[in-house]
Amino acid sequence: MPRIEAVATAVPSHQVTQEDSVRLARHFFQDAFPDIDRLLHVFAHSKIRKRHFCMPMDWFSDNRLFTEKNRLYIEHAETLATEAALRCLEKAGVSAMAVDCLIFVSSTGIATPSLDSRLVNRLGLRSDITRLPLWGLGCAGGAMGLSRACEYTAAYPAKRVLLVSVELCGLTFIRQDMSKSNLVATCLFGDGAAAVLVEGDQVEALRTSGAPRLQFCGARTTTWPDTLDVMGWEVTEPGLKVIFSRDIPTIIHQAMKDNVESFLSPFDTTVERLRHFILHPGGTKVLSAYQESLGISSDATRLSEEVLHDFGNMSSPTVLFVLEKSMEQAWETGERGLLAALGPGFSSELLLLEAR
Repeated sequence: MPRIEAVATAVPSHQVTQEDSVRLARHFFQDAFPDIDRLLHVFAHSKIRKRHFCMPMDWFSDNRLFTEKNRLYIEHAETLATEAALRCLEKAGVSAMAVDCLIFVSSTGIATPSLDSRLVNRLGLRSDITRLPLWGLGCAGGAMGLSRACEYTAAYPAKRVLLVSVELCGLTFIRQDMSKSNLVATCLFGDGAAAVLVEGDQVEALRTSGAPRLQFCGARTTTWPDTLDVMGWEVTEPGLKVIFSRDIPTIIHQAMKDNVESFLSPFDTTVERLRHFILHPGGTKVLSAYQESLGISSDATRLSEEVLHDFGNMSSPTVLFVLEKSMEQAWETGERGLLAALGPGFSSELLLLEAR
């Protein structure tokens, strides 16, 4: 079975408290919404304390062209992704030259050559490395990238895969967009990057500690029909305009339990027998919907809530921030955990992990 050898994360230097965000949102949206005070309650209910952005607060006050935003995306995404990747390799004690495949996940900017080719140069990866850029997966991208990394090393058990996920959600903010979706995005989204090193079971483990490693048991992607309008981007003149529906918690209530149970059944396990839950914190309502749908306690989503509290929703890398926290906990040999995320499509990604 493929194993997760190391996870590392990185955030940019500009930190914004939720109090600062409320003041900015009031300034931006008060002319569009006479009931602005009522709408701003979403900030208090978000349970987010702070977020990180690659640009300072005053940058958001002006209208920006997509060309400027995308130029900044390429610059800052490359830097942040490099930071996360180097931390991950250092944690694992693995040199960049030992990586056989690079999977790069992002949806908040466009680059050709894709950013993974830039990381080949920045990280000192081999020129013959396999490259798999994944775009458009949104909040599900970190989980889907991890599934593909594990499946690659299951097919090629002597290989190492470096997964890198980076999103700069702040750069997608459209100053002139007065929609409620943009107001909610102003409350919720942040910037961040994560990297995961996955190794096939024929790769000699360099880490010598006796702690169990998380191994990949299986994965499932589910895309529900007729849900294309639930989440995504609308490409506009000033950039990528956020689309997300209020129906997301409802979909979780209606579909997630059956989806998870049918996924776990072939592995002879159930939700009740799982000891760890690594869930993408799309927001407080999403985590509550997970708790109610799966019948799990608030303690089961504690790590997800901690990530949401400290970083907001960073889209694809967020669930990997939760994974990093989970791997810092004591997993006992034989314990199993569920990693899950939702994204455009409308889709879910589920992974079953086991400590061995």
